Amino acid sequence: MLFNSLTFALFFPAFCALYFLAPRQVRMPLLLAASCGFYMYFIPAYILILFVTIVIDYVAGIYIERVSGPARKAWLVGSIVSTCAVLFVFKYLNFFTENLAAVSHLLGWDIKDPRWNIILPIGLSFHTFQSLSYVIEVYRGHHKAEKDFVIYSTYVMFFPQLVAGPIERPQGLLDQFRVHHAFEWERVASGLRRMAWGFFKKVVIADRLALYVNDVYGAPQNFNGLQLSLATFFFAYQIYCDFSGYSDIAVGSARVLGFRLMENFNTPYYSRSISEFWRRWHISLSSWFRDYLYDPLVEKFRSSAGWAFAILITFGVSGLWHGAAWTYVVWGLLNGVYLLAGGLTEEPRNRVYRALGIADDSVLRTTIRIMATFGLTCVGWVVFRATSMGDVGYILANFWRNWDFGRIGTEQFLLRQMPAAIAGILVLETVQLVHRRVNLSHQLLRLPALPRWAFYLAWAYGMVLFGVFRNEQFIYFQF
Repeated sequence: MLFNSLTFALFFPAFCALYFLAPRQVRMPLLLAASCGFYMYFIPAYILILFVTIVIDYVAGIYIERVSGPARKAWLVGSIVSTCAVLFVFKYLNFFTENLAAVSHLLGWDIKDPRWNIILPIGLSFHTFQSLSYVIEVYRGHHKAEKDFVIYSTYVMFFPQLVAGPIERPQGLLDQFRVHHAFEWERVASGLRRMAWGFFKKVVIADRLALYVNDVYGAPQNFNGLQLSLATFFFAYQIYCDFSGYSDIAVGSARVLGFRLMENFNTPYYSRSISEFWRRWHISLSSWFRDYLYDPLVEKFRSSAGWAFAILITFGVSGLWHGAAWTYVVWGLLNGVYLLAGGLTEEPRNRVYRALGIADDSVLRTTIRIMATFGLTCVGWVVFRATSMGDVGYILANFWRNWDFGRIGTEQFLLRQMPAAIAGILVLETVQLVHRRVNLSHQLLRLPALPRWAFYLAWAYGMVLFGVFRNEQFIYFQF
């Protein structure tokens, strides 16, 4: 079920009413049933895949806690391998066989490329990683194994963050399902405001920018350098507003029900380095890879070469996590190279700034660092968004060629979409800049009831007027 659909607009308030009216003892089964229904709205049969992984990791968690010695590690490895095997079959099997066939052809062997007609279950990577974090945390002794099957299943299936995160750890979310959440109007209103901000990002900004981005990146050879550059700039905001908008709706809808989800974004385009960007972008995934892959690799190798190896492996795997295509792998490795280059050139860059008399904390240096980081990130987004490495090469080679201002876009886009798109980005940046200094939600609550509700109605009317309502799927659903 899409958040930006009429179905969800009917489902969510109806479920909330039922949830808060229900006795405490039936709320978890009710929440689990609603989460199953939410997921089955896409492809009902795929609920069986989640059920299999839930049973495996539920049993594994209990035995990891119960046994000791080699058997304990065997249960952990068995859980990880079986869960990842499901992900491999549905997400990477065709990619693997395709590349195996290509390599065999180069070697003169005759291995066919069987194409399996497999549809990737929505959000499989997300709940796979959430399940893995559970068994790993139990193995490390950071959380007790959950004995209540309904509670554990709800932890994995919780519909606000089921499809695209945030990827929660058991110590952050699991215990919340044992707490009774009474209806509190202030908390509910806060959650609804957060959801409204997420819907604005999605339907007013992301889906409108997608109209231009999809045209240009669908056939980049048909567009000039100005159009390619503008489409890349727009995609940077499209993917940010699409994914952070989803996270806002997830956090807000969970808050309405009384649950706390971790923040997944922290104004990443204000980052002053690539390393800072990855501490601000998709925080739940970045911290997952740091804790479960990068840190163990660094601990194992303990050298400068080991540090570089750990970064490249972590970002390469992160790229592959995003999709079964070489463009994603290259995108991940590119960000790893960015981090390595940033660390190796930090001192020479500092010497240059000092020689020019530019202080570390000056506005000029901060601006340069933010713009450089954003520029490097946009180059990465080209690799991420392009459909092939050939398109990547073409776009990067033609960024600065033939800037024809008479061919920015189609007449319809220029007249109807471009002004609204630019206005949406300006509203986004204004709100983010002001919110860094002033809590806008608190300021809104200080208004008298009449102007406050007038603002709510104006905001809703603005989204209806300027939103793009085509039931566009969220970008990260494909991962």
